[in-house]
Amino acid sequence: MTAPTKPQHCHPTDADSESPLGQPLHSLVIDWFDENARDLPWRRPEAGPWGVMVSEFMLQQTPVNRVLPVYEQWLSRWPRPADLAKEAPGEAVRAWGRLGYPRRALRLHGAAVAIAERHGGDVPTDHAQLLALPGIGEYTAAAVASFAYGQRHPVLDTNVRRVFARAVTGVQYPPNATTAAERKLARALLPDDEDIAARWAAASMELGALVCTAKNESCHRCPIADRCAWRLAGKPEHDGPPRRGQTYAGTDRQVRGKLLAVLREAHGPVPQAALDRVWHEPVQRARALDGLVADGLVEPLPGGAYRLPLT
Repeated sequence: MTAPTKPQHCHPTDADSESPLGQPLHSLVIDWFDENARDLPWRRPEAGPWGVMVSEFMLQQTPVNRVLPVYEQWLSRWPRPADLAKEAPGEAVRAWGRLGYPRRALRLHGAAVAIAERHGGDVPTDHAQLLALPGIGEYTAAAVASFAYGQRHPVLDTNVRRVFARAVTGVQYPPNATTAAERKLARALLPDDEDIAARWAAASMELGALVCTAKNESCHRCPIADRCAWRLAGKPEHDGPPRRGQTYAGTDRQVRGKLLAVLREAHGPVPQAALDRVWHEPVQRARALDGLVADGLVEPLPGGAYRLPLT
């Protein structure tokens, strides 16, 4: 893969001088990003706003290496929102494969339908219009506006929140849920210039993904290590509420995944007996199937059969 194009940018002064980290904060992180950013398909110009939006849906709670093949297949099949909007929502669930959290597929399909109906098939540029799309929350609207259209918005994903928690607040991990204080800090750190702000959003996110990781952080590679409040304090251990683990084996999530796998592989209705074979415990299996139906991921049919949703 070719290296990402290195954009020209100026080094801000006013915004940096107000930053708790000192004057060169933005330029240090952006310069690091220019040299170290991964060449990812949704960062290339040809991805366009739709490619950015698809990537943002897929990357929620899913690592890049698992997203890449599904993303490429998705964009090859549905290069524009209108292409996806023409399909049944069940086809989005089928194409989602094993990415996990498959309700994201339904939400992305719903957003594509709304884009086709309300915006002539083009991902809207306006932040408020993005936020009004079904399945789009605060983070995704800001990310699409910033990464696809170069606008100035605070983009707070898990990686950015961790960088800010350590570098500015001096704690190992951010709170379990985004707080008003985090949003205020993100706004305070946002460069005034739109282009620099958009680059800052991408750069701080990449720093958290590659260097300031949840475990085994690489402070020796960090461009702002000498002004990181957490490192300068001796890296105190996390003393807040326990961090949520993501167990999977034996959970309803695992059972739901097994049931969906059978339905994705079938190209017609699946009888109850075929679904009964995927999990030994009948109460948990029934609960998982009921949950899939309630979430709109599975459609029950007369006679006890099931299929992926057509409407």
